[in-house]
Amino acid sequence: MNGTPGAPAPEAYGTLAFVESPVQLLNVLEWAHAKAGPRARTRPHDLTVVVLSPTDPMTRGQLRRMAELARHEGMRVRWEEARGGAGAPFQTIGGLASALRRAHRIVIGDPFSRYVQLLLTITRARDLVVVDDGTATMEFIAQLTGGERLVRWHRRGGRRGPRDLVFGPVSAVARRRLTPSRTRTVEVFTSMPVEEAPGVTVTANDFGWTRARFGPPRVSRGADLVGTSLVETGVVDPDRYVEAVTALARAHGATRYFAHRRESADKLHRLAVETGLEIVRPDLPLELIARRGPIGRLILSFPSTVVHTLPLALAGTGVRVAVCDVNPLWLKETASPRAQGFLAGVTTTARDVQRLPALG
Repeated sequence: MNGTPGAPAPEAYGTLAFVESPVQLLNVLEWAHAKAGPRARTRPHDLTVVVLSPTDPMTRGQLRRMAELARHEGMRVRWEEARGGAGAPFQTIGGLASALRRAHRIVIGDPFSRYVQLLLTITRARDLVVVDDGTATMEFIAQLTGGERLVRWHRRGGRRGPRDLVFGPVSAVARRRLTPSRTRTVEVFTSMPVEEAPGVTVTANDFGWTRARFGPPRVSRGADLVGTSLVETGVVDPDRYVEAVTALARAHGATRYFAHRRESADKLHRLAVETGLEIVRPDLPLELIARRGPIGRLILSFPSTVVHTLPLALAGTGVRVAVCDVNPLWLKETASPRAQGFLAGVTTTARDVQRLPALG
């Protein structure tokens, strides 16, 4: 998988899927599995996954493992060092232009990605599919319906920088591409609760592929805690976060902390020292790790994607998922004005979870 493999033959590009994270690739696998009924138009061998590789080592490692699983399912995987230097984006986009123009369907995991938005300006595909990239999917549908510019929830409310202004026309074109029309269908494949959008087909992701390929897990008597990147995205104060993790772990007897792939090494070291938790850095998305087991009988989390996905992936196993609300006092002064409302919405819309009150 090192480097960029040679481009497949033209007929290979029936469906192109662009992913930048392990979760996006997992949900491409889930989408292909859901579509693989007797009358399905998409088979794994018709689908080419293009990995727009990030630079973060942990994310790259998980992506490589997920790419192996995709190949095992019969998909083609094209690994692009899309951020490997100043000229890498131009080389990557130039190398993909022909395939983009030939593909009849494009699958993307992150409509907010500038990389993906650039690619959408090139494609002539008549079918577009957005697979889950976590809680951001909820915001995407709301913004699409409201005619707003596509901005990640934790950045809303901030001033638009020079790069935002320069990229504005590209983002506007991408948004038009993601809007259904007489000549273009748009599907959203998601496990998240989303609003209805005119013309958009919403398909439920029930993690059927994950449940078919992994587990059921061995369930232990203890509790596990799931980490978030709320500190790294500038939403939650790091001291408050450590205090909350400590209190939550002690209250429920948690012994392990499953780190989010974006969590910093310094923060994780501090958590290990101050809480005594065993820090686990998963080599696959948590849905697969939990399904593979062993996993605690109780999984504790702050508002995040997993409070929606884990109950589906672990259905029938007896594992309970509990979510602890974020206390408004934990938020940084620089956090988006919408942060508290958005995080509360993530919690209140979660199904089959136990709600825990916010800690002091």
